[in-house]
Amino acid sequence: MSAAANTVRALLERAAAADPDGDFAVAPETGRRLSFAELHRASRALAAFFDAHGIAPGRHVALLLPNGLQAVRLFVGTMAAGRVVVPLSLLAQPAQLRYVIEHSDAVAAFVAPAYAARLDAALAGLARPVAAFVVDPDAADMPGEPDAPAWPSLPPTPDDPALLMYTSGTTGRPKGVLLTHGNVAAGARSVGEAHELGAADRVLAVLPLYHINAQIVTVLAPLAHGGSLIMPRRFSVGDFWQLAEAFRCTWLNVVPTIVAYLLNDAATAPRRGALPALRFCRSASAPLPPEQHRAFEARFGIGIVETLGLTETAAPILANPADVERRRIGSPGKASGCETRIVDPANGRAVEDGRVGEIVVRGNNVMRGYYKAPEESAAAFTADGWLRTGDLGYRDADGFHFVTGRLKELIIKGGENIAPREIDEALLQHPAVLEAAAVGVPDANYGQEILAGVVLRPGADCDEAALRAFCRERLGAFKTPRYLHFLPELPKGPSGKVQRLRLLDCQ
Repeated sequence: MSAAANTVRALLERAAAADPDGDFAVAPETGRRLSFAELHRASRALAAFFDAHGIAPGRHVALLLPNGLQAVRLFVGTMAAGRVVVPLSLLAQPAQLRYVIEHSDAVAAFVAPAYAARLDAALAGLARPVAAFVVDPDAADMPGEPDAPAWPSLPPTPDDPALLMYTSGTTGRPKGVLLTHGNVAAGARSVGEAHELGAADRVLAVLPLYHINAQIVTVLAPLAHGGSLIMPRRFSVGDFWQLAEAFRCTWLNVVPTIVAYLLNDAATAPRRGALPALRFCRSASAPLPPEQHRAFEARFGIGIVETLGLTETAAPILANPADVERRRIGSPGKASGCETRIVDPANGRAVEDGRVGEIVVRGNNVMRGYYKAPEESAAAFTADGWLRTGDLGYRDADGFHFVTGRLKELIIKGGENIAPREIDEALLQHPAVLEAAAVGVPDANYGQEILAGVVLRPGADCDEAALRAFCRERLGAFKTPRYLHFLPELPKGPSGKVQRLRLLDCQ
């Protein structure tokens, strides 16, 4: 790929020139299709819309939208128009949305009607104005959208910011990962190269578009290689195989949680011979338990290609070979589109194959840094410029990586990063709670679930049901601890620091 195709606009223009009438995205519920030419026109119109509303190139624009063609066109079009996309999680509560919008310096937000009240509640606490545009998630355009025969602004460069993604860290406050056009284009390109994708390939895109996996793998990768995607509003076990069959998908992009759901539902499975076009299933965002990997392949007859990526690296850094016969169960694969090393976490020196250390990475897909966080940005890299992933593991003599644990105490539930401290702070707001600490515990469906140890104030009376209801109001159902254990005291070390991993003994 030439240097000129290292921006989202360049990827879009190349795809629209190569196959203007070809389908890029299809909404199965309505049958509506978005061609490459239509996406190109919509992106130019969006650029003119931004100009008309005083939203200059380089400014940050938030998106709070469910999956669908509108979300796709706003996600791609905003970046192609030279503005920076700030995706907002549909699981976030008003206080969480307010923090991201405020910290990101977003000047505008597009929201679906179903989430407008939540966005209003978030914006009510801001000291500065943010323009809010309510858009129909199934509409072909936006109210007042102009016709734009040409781009009204200069094209972005590979070094210009394109995407500002907020991901939880161990400090509790989400960090803004700033990715450039060059980063996201490199990430998209590496997906196509790793899986040998071409214009004839079509992915079933069921992951939420506010997640880096969906953004890079199921939207930008097809844009980069001229393929297409089928995007239902949400994942459904009952519809999954029917959609893959009806739209002749050639590959699937899932997370281990979806693998578990499909395995646990005995009533749904593809008819024998119904998926002749399907080549493989891609799994990412969390380690796939080997027993589920084997069970999926045995039951459905579809090979799984496991991968590993980070928000900080525009998704993929490791991938198994496209030929599923050469994949290694239990390994997320070899370096993909970047370089990796295994280093001693204490001194950053590379260790030999077979020895456990921290996985570090460098390449064109690696982030610029964390937004407005110079100290955290510096700490994320080794002295010689490699990004520290926080994952512990080793590489074998054939180049396959194996992840053995994490340096950080991050909880990864269903592919979503959750900071333990965020759970702690919500619990500590309850008047009956004296101390609280959360930790991730293994779970067959989500990869990890949330366990919280709680110490009540002397004489306080509070049961699990009341405490869960309290958490749901502040964290939402997804981040509410599944397991609550009332303890006389939290496990602590000599310095008084809570030792979270010892909470695992409470199970």
